Order: sequence, then C-alpha cells, then structure tokens
Amino acid sequence: MEEIDRRIVTLLARDGRMSFTDLARETGLSVSAVHQRVRRLEKRGVLRGYAALVDHDAIGLPLTAFVSIKPIDPAAPDDAPERLAGLSAIEACHSVAGDESYILKVRVSSPIGLEELLQQIRAAANVSTRTTVVLSTPYEHRAPELGGAVDPQEGNAQRAAP
Repeated sequence: MEEIDRRIVTLLARDGRMSFTDLARETGLSVSAVHQRVRRLEKRGVLRGYAALVDHDAIGLPLTAFVSIKPIDPAAPDDAPERLAGLSAIEACHSVAGDESYILKVRVSSPIGLEELLQQIRAAANVSTRTTVVLSTPYEHRAPELGGAVDPQEGNAQRAAP
C-alpha cells in the first residue's frame, strides 16, 4: 500500500465523515484524486464501511463486559458463534488461543441484564463462562497508525520518528 493511501486510511479511521475536500487538503492531492483513491480502497476491501460511534450509556446499555467461553464438552462441534449470533447484546465474538475458545464483548443495561445474558449464552452454546466487567474505558476505537502518526489535535499527518 502506498504511503498516501496509508494516510487516507488513517485519516478516515479517525473521522469516517471527513470530506473529500478535507482529505485532499490533508494529503496534498486534488479532490478527484482523493475520491479515486478512496473508491479504490473501498473496492479492494481496505475500507469496508463507515459506522456511527454510539454512546452506549445514552441508549441504556452502560454495562460492558468481556465473557470468555469454553465448551463444556470439548468433543462438541465448534459452533458457538453460530449458536450465539442471535443474541443482540453480544457486540463482538473473538476466537482466541488459550484456555477459552472465544471472548465475547457484551453490552447490557444492568447487572441483572448481564446475569440473564450469561444464562442465555450458557444454554444456547452449552459452554462455561468467565466474566470480566468493565469499570471504565479510557480509550476505544483508536485509529491505526499506518506509516505515519496523525496528530489528533491538528489532524495533520506526520512521519513517526525513527
């Protein structure tokens, strides 16, 4: 990937609503050149979509937890992700190495909601669980640094020091 494409990806990861005009200014390209590069990055699957960041407290889901799961019967089929796909409180499912098979990121309204969700997870996937409740989140959704750091205060791409 070219350096200029890395800068575009970094800028869009930080602000997915950044206009082509602003991207052009930040990269030194013309608006049409930026537009072509963004479309090419989308076509190649580097940019897979644009999403809104939701304030989960504001929508009534203030409790975040990580739930590690492992099958009760190790010989059972590895189909937990499919069995759990219908539970909307599960935000993410990661296959992991270690004692557990998967780690789920969940968001619920209360400790009682978490308890109910854990029961649903155990019943649906026939797994044991280990839960870690998030107390606070100092940062999340960080933009990747691809070949150069982006100053979050000024939005200017800068080459990282060697």
